[in-house]
Amino acid sequence: MWTMPTVLIEVRRRYEPAEEVAIIDAVHGALVTAFQIPAQDKNVRLIAHEPHRFAVPEHLAQPEYRTLISIDCFTGRSLDAKRALYAEIVERLAALGIPRDHVMITLHEVDRQNWGIRGGQAASDVELGFNVRV
Repeated sequence: MWTMPTVLIEVRRRYEPAEEVAIIDAVHGALVTAFQIPAQDKNVRLIAHEPHRFAVPEHLAQPEYRTLISIDCFTGRSLDAKRALYAEIVERLAALGIPRDHVMITLHEVDRQNWGIRGGQAASDVELGFNVRV
């Protein structure tokens, strides 16, 4: 029983359902690889915005492929693990046709005492079942 990290993927175009699942799986797979989270711990959402509601920098060659990824996770990962995560996400999305320079990732680290899980317990009070110090 796990409950982190949580991910929000925001895109600027509509994809077919199978493509959306592939994007979700790509980001989750990167987390499993780089942060060594359990593969079953999948908390990923994808929102497709209408282009007029999603402003992007003018320099993007294919603005419809702009992809923003926000990740909330427990504090504790090393800078090397974070670098590996960013690179892994971009590589996996590039394989799906999303240009590397159109992806932006924001990582929000939260102290375990500030995260309620497993029926209202502070995450700092429970055994997670995995290590956040990678």
